[in-house]
Formats: sequence, structure tokens, C-alpha cells
Amino acid sequence: MEVTYSKEELNFAAEVRDFVSESLPGDVARKVLEHKRIFKEDVQRWHAALHEKGWIAPHWPKEHGGCAWNAVQRHIFDVESAALGAPRLSPFGLHMIGPVLIAFGTEDQKKYYLPRILSGEDWWCQGYSEPGSGSDLASLKTKAVRDGDSFVINGQKTWTTHAQWANMIFCLVRTEVSERKQNGISMVLCDMSTDGVEVRPIVTLDGEHEVNEVWFSDVKVPVQNLVGEEGRGWSIGKFLLSHERTGIAGVGVSKRELAYLKHLASEEMYEGKPLLEDPIFKDRIAELEIDLLALEMTVLRVASRDDSGGEPGPEASILKIKGTEIQQRLTELQMEVAGLAALPYLPMAWGDSFIGKTPGPAYAAPLAARYLNMRKTSIYGGTNEIQRNIIARRVLGL
Repeated sequence: MEVTYSKEELNFAAEVRDFVSESLPGDVARKVLEHKRIFKEDVQRWHAALHEKGWIAPHWPKEHGGCAWNAVQRHIFDVESAALGAPRLSPFGLHMIGPVLIAFGTEDQKKYYLPRILSGEDWWCQGYSEPGSGSDLASLKTKAVRDGDSFVINGQKTWTTHAQWANMIFCLVRTEVSERKQNGISMVLCDMSTDGVEVRPIVTLDGEHEVNEVWFSDVKVPVQNLVGEEGRGWSIGKFLLSHERTGIAGVGVSKRELAYLKHLASEEMYEGKPLLEDPIFKDRIAELEIDLLALEMTVLRVASRDDSGGEPGPEASILKIKGTEIQQRLTELQMEVAGLAALPYLPMAWGDSFIGKTPGPAYAAPLAARYLNMRKTSIYGGTNEIQRNIIARRVLGL
């Protein structure tokens, strides 16, 4: 079973392949396909090419500078560009705060921020999670106190992805204390260069500096940077999270990694036969491929609902769970195929005599780091346990 496209959609897929092949910098594509580290400059170069083409915001309305592509077109672009090694764009501007501003922002906010998101002039990060307020986000403690024409913010955010690269952050803050903790939360936009904002790095298990702590000490933010009504930020925050969870599914990247897994499993590793000839391992790949196809169909159904004017509902939680589980299973199977060859990123496992040496082919070296990094996918965007609770309440009525 596979997705069947119309003639027009097949022509669009060919157009996407031609554009990506011509416009994606070759060194960036090689980094992606070889699982090497991607930096801000790499993403910005691809962002600039898409912006020049007019393809930077496929899901935005045309009146705000978007493409207004339908669900199938967006899916085709995701799959075709990922296959050719396109890096994933930063989601915080294009997929998170952009749609929020379109739905809830003032005309001045839309006029100022949306063009800067499209051009890449502003690089955003997300100020949601706090120590002790991750899965229970409504318990957040970062405060914003009104002082004339400003809010004064004090508190701490954590696990803030790419805050070291961002010049803007959108934050959920507590502007009043309420018996119901979801009340009294507001969303504000803050310039990262404002006095009192401090970014502290968190180096993760794979050696990456991808996430950070962000501290606010008497940070003054203009009142006009409030998004929507004061004290009504919880609904806006949930709206944003539903878009984030839909995007986390990552079908295009998973299809590329599945193809890479099959390639690895078809090669002879060490002196043994290819793992693809092992019936048990072959069954595991087949099961994973079936799950990915089911996810792909579900993504298209949910995206089609968006096209008709609806918002992502509890289906977004289903996509988040299955998408992240598939991503993790892909890295697990790739590690199994590579075996000991994936250990160069873990020199402590080899002892001093092996440091600086590669016990296997170079392509296997990044697989351990990627495996470790992908452990986080079932946590961010709302843990998969929390997503199951959402499904139980909103779908099963439990």
C-alpha cells in the first residue's frame, strides 16, 4: 500500500525535486545525509533559498506571505526535500509563533513580526518548560508584573532549544495568581538582548549544545508585546502546542531514515551476512514500515482537516506519540545494524588505546550520538504519557 498521487501532484513532486536539487547547498545536504552536526548558518542558507523561491511558509495564508499549499502539497514537499538532505527549518517562528500571531496577534504585531519570520531576520525560541513545570506546564512560576507600559519578568525557563542562537523568545508567564492554575497565564514576546536575559548552556548526553536554561532578572517587556488577552495565554499555548505536536511526527525524515536503515541492513557488516537476510530482523523492519505508512496516512487526514478550517485536535497527540516512537525505533535498528562500529562517539567504551581510532566504517560513527539525541523526542512537546492522557479524555471519554 502507498499514497497514490494525481498527475498534478506528481508534477508538483518533480518541481520540488528539481528545486531542491538546484538550490540546496551541497555541503549542507551531505551533513544531513551523513548525520553530521547542523549549525544555524546551515539552516539559514536553506531558509534563504526557500524564502527567495516563495516557499518558506507552505501552511500560511497567502495574505500573510505564505504559499497556502494544501495538505498533499505540504506532505510532498516534506518527503521530497527530506529525501534529498534538506535540513529541518527552525519550527519556532514558522510553525509555532507565526500561526499564533496570525490567529491571535494585533495588526501591529502581524505587520512587524510576520515578515521578519519569513525572511529569517528573527530567530525564535520557545519559553515554556521550567524546572518542575514541564509536563505540568500550568504550574509554571515565571512571573510578569505590570509596571506602567511594561511587564517586569522574573523566573527561569529550561530545555530552551537553540536559545543560544535566538534573538527573540515567546514565553508563557504568570501575570496573576488564580485558584485554577490554568488561569492567569499570559503569552509575551521578548527580545533576547533585553537587559536581564541570560542564557546558560545545557550539554546533552550526545555532546550537543542544543538546549539551554534562560533566566529572567527584572526583564522589562513592553505591554504591546502581549499576545492576545492578559491572563488568557493558556488557550493560546495549547493552540501552539497542537501545531508543534503535528509537526513532530516528521514523516519525511523518517522515510529517509527508513531507506537508510534498509541500505545498512543490506550491507555485509564485519564477516556476517547482511541483517536484511535475517527473517526476524526483516520482520522488524517490515513492522516499522507498516507503522510509518499508517502514520503518513493519519498525517494527511489531520492536515486535510486543517485545510477545511479546523484546528488540530487530539489527533495531534496520536501523531506525536507514533511519530516519536517510530523515530526512536529507527535509530535503535540502525544502531543494531552498525553494532560496535557505532562506538567512536563513546571512546570511554574502548579505553585509551582506541581513542582517535575508528573501529568501523566512518558512516557508522554518528549513529550512537543520534540514537542518544532521539531519546528526547518522546519527552518534548508534551511527554508521550501526557499525550495518552489527552487521548483518554478527549477521544475515549475516560
